[in-house]
Amino acid sequence: MAKRVPLSTVQIGATALDQTDQTMEMIRGMLSESPAETEFGLDIGKAVIQFKSGKPGTIRPKATAGRTNEGNRPTFALMDEVHHWVGSNGGPDFFQTLKRNIEKTTSAGSRWVTTTNAYNPNEDSVAQRIHESDMVRQAFWLYDCIEGDIQPEELRDEAKVRIALAQAYGDATWADIDGLTRTILFDRTTPDSTYLRFFFNAIAESSDGWMSKAEWAACQDDDDPIRPGDQIALGFDGSIRGDATGLIGCRLRDGKLFVLGLWENPRDPKQPDWEVDVLAVEAAVQKAFSTYRVEWMYADPPYWQENIGRWALQHNERGQDHVFEFWTNKPTRMTQAIERFRTAVMVRDLRHDGDEDLTRHVLNAATREVPQGTLITKDSPRSKRKIDLAVCAVLAFEARADAIADGRLQIKRKRVVGF
Repeated sequence: MAKRVPLSTVQIGATALDQTDQTMEMIRGMLSESPAETEFGLDIGKAVIQFKSGKPGTIRPKATAGRTNEGNRPTFALMDEVHHWVGSNGGPDFFQTLKRNIEKTTSAGSRWVTTTNAYNPNEDSVAQRIHESDMVRQAFWLYDCIEGDIQPEELRDEAKVRIALAQAYGDATWADIDGLTRTILFDRTTPDSTYLRFFFNAIAESSDGWMSKAEWAACQDDDDPIRPGDQIALGFDGSIRGDATGLIGCRLRDGKLFVLGLWENPRDPKQPDWEVDVLAVEAAVQKAFSTYRVEWMYADPPYWQENIGRWALQHNERGQDHVFEFWTNKPTRMTQAIERFRTAVMVRDLRHDGDEDLTRHVLNAATREVPQGTLITKDSPRSKRKIDLAVCAVLAFEARADAIADGRLQIKRKRVVGF
């Protein structure tokens, strides 16, 4: 039940002030049709609602600028559209600031509420963090959501779509169920995952798949196998425990990808302390250099900088470098490499040998938009669906391009001829 709160301060939070307009307009509309101005002496301004007398108490919008909001003492905070509150716009920090300010005065009745659509599991938004938190699991926080009961493959079934829409919209009698049904059935310009999230309140696990199965299968080439002595480039992405470690080769003359090693956590309860076999990885790298003519290698450095430095020294031939660091956490360079790889798949300027692990990792990859372009990521931060070989493939294909640009495709093995 609502109760009077002394020194009331209400904050409407969003990622941008424009996003608070809808909520503020609704508040102003309701107050203007009530005794708020005459009996309670409220000044219903466009930016701030406050008392005409100047006594404490306001309703005002707030945008994501965490440090400037530190130390405020709101009695109520509404955080709007928190599926858009992501790391790139400071949303998680803003959420923590507002929540922390509220928690200091909960004994006096302060509370917070968030509103959201179904989140994109690729983005690690505030909505996702709340949904997956132990506070929700243990019922300390109330998470209220009505989802339409429908599966992705049922989005072409008119009867099921209509029933699921009625479930999701509940008593929202203003919703145009007929129009929404028509849109879902016949408008193919919108991804199904978007319909699931925004029309049915369903969290679509593979909402932004990077590669379709058909596209990837079209690049499979079972002819012309990789042979010892072929000129290749290498891509390496390493981990220690959580993620997988992989090594991919890419033949220079035709861009054919093949797997040289995968060390993946088996998630076996009998092996809780599993770690990547570093010696096995070292052996695989050395075997690659001894079996093929490795012209260029890109390796993601975290956890493996010492090893990569040693490989660079070992495989420096006559002053010519073959091993280079490639930081995948630098978005400008990584988005460009991913775009080139994706384009090569689309025009079939890339090949692979159909390796099941590589295919699995490529099809597991989802996309995440950043200001620099498109990155690939797991479908959610806690997902067990690994994508490390996909990252290795991108690095190997990029290494191939740079090796060719450096003129190394024309390098021939020298032979000593005796008389």
